Amino acid sequence: MMMDGRSRFRLPADGSGPGKRVLVVGAGPGGLAAAMLLRAAGAEVTVLEKEATVGGRTGALKRDGFTFDIGPTFFLYPEVLREIFAACGRDLDEEVDLVRLDPMYRLQFDDGRRIDATADPERLVQQVARIDARDAARVPAFLAENRSKFEAFRSILQRPFLSSADLMRGDMLRALPRLRPWSSVDRDLHRWFDNPDVRVAFSFQSKYLGMSPFKCPSLYTIIAHIEYGFGVYHPRGGCNAVTAAMARIAAEMGVQVRLTEPVERLVLDKGRAKGAVTAHGRYDADAVVMNADFAHAMTTLVPDAARRRWTDRKIASKRYSCSTFMLYLGVEGTFPDVSHHTIAFSQDYARNVAEIDAGQAPVDPTVYLQNAGVTDDTLAPAGHSALYVLAPVGNLTGGVDWTAEAPAYREKLLDKVSRIIGQDVRPMIRTEVMYTPDDWQSKMAVYEGATFNLAHNLGQMLTLRPRNRFEDIAGVYLTGGGTHPGSGLPTIFESARIASRLCAEDLGLPGLGHLTTTLPKEAAE
Repeated sequence: MMMDGRSRFRLPADGSGPGKRVLVVGAGPGGLAAAMLLRAAGAEVTVLEKEATVGGRTGALKRDGFTFDIGPTFFLYPEVLREIFAACGRDLDEEVDLVRLDPMYRLQFDDGRRIDATADPERLVQQVARIDARDAARVPAFLAENRSKFEAFRSILQRPFLSSADLMRGDMLRALPRLRPWSSVDRDLHRWFDNPDVRVAFSFQSKYLGMSPFKCPSLYTIIAHIEYGFGVYHPRGGCNAVTAAMARIAAEMGVQVRLTEPVERLVLDKGRAKGAVTAHGRYDADAVVMNADFAHAMTTLVPDAARRRWTDRKIASKRYSCSTFMLYLGVEGTFPDVSHHTIAFSQDYARNVAEIDAGQAPVDPTVYLQNAGVTDDTLAPAGHSALYVLAPVGNLTGGVDWTAEAPAYREKLLDKVSRIIGQDVRPMIRTEVMYTPDDWQSKMAVYEGATFNLAHNLGQMLTLRPRNRFEDIAGVYLTGGGTHPGSGLPTIFESARIASRLCAEDLGLPGLGHLTTTLPKEAAE
């Protein structure tokens, strides 16, 4: 393939490529990244998306002039996506306007104390000293250790785990002492911080994985380093602007993106995927990349008998992440003194987390509020704000009747939001959308409403997670939060790189060499 000034590859004018056909199920971030990379490697690629817009949980909810991200609002570690764009001859920073936030977010405790988290080391120590001066002195050493831990695990996060032999490779054996598998995130933080509120400040990030810091493996203290070492960003227009740009670029590269076309079933022949069927007909393919919610997709699109390891029974027996109760509020008024991101912790955080783990709706919820209008004026009409409100709650395995619970829970969240902004938000609401765990399951096809997919406990990591080259069906490759390396946008993008390289190797695509799987190091100063 020839290169030109704008694209790494000059494809045939008719977009036909060399003839290998790949079908991508789901136009979420992992699916779009895989589509871009596999097209760049030389495949014909078609994406089938059940919704009328791209993005999946990283899509947009637009209503009455307001734009809300449906799911992720923290954009972390853009270096991975920069490399994906570069592999396709594009520059992420030319395609998406990324604003680095400082402070990154505000942590608000129930008694009024707060930390304005910043990547500036001196200011961060000063902020933590508001809570505990002795613990604040230990912050630089804590971050340094996690920088070292992250470097030890970089190669592990960038490669597939396809068999137990992959657990015995040199990089894994060298990193294992740092994993401390007997320890949780919170227990590991006891080595550094005595104050429980300081530990919360550096462990709440386990909620990005939908897990409790008291159960999440200690490896994931590295998420704090990813924030403080690489920054927290806001893409102008919201995180949905990233997936919109990816879909646009994919189409320009010749990828066929078919919206409002849900897959009804995969076509299987002697244990190998040969394509998929929609209401519009059959799509034949040499490989299928699954970006849909893993558990939901497998239990609805593939016969149980076709899966040896990941049967319906096995899938149902697994542990799943928490869910979320959401309010998307279009309100009249602006709030310049409210941080772009605010996490308002419940009075008893340990009880809050225990209730979530039990599948319940916490009595006193921890609430996350995004007030993106302080950074981005494109999300709401002039003089208005698009407020995004989230409370972690139990998934549907807990048996909560959300039809009955939702009205009262909405009031709890509105009370918390009113405390954060300093006035009753209710009279200001001009438009509103509510999502409960039931809605995540029914509207977004999320298994048991578990918005962060399979839990990230030790029994569901690495080779024990569904593999990027799916072990049960030949010709199927997995990307998204339900496979290795796990949930969260950076790791989802990394899963797309891993799955795309495996697929390109198996198909013998001519552009395989351009599909890098090298995680970048520290962001440039």
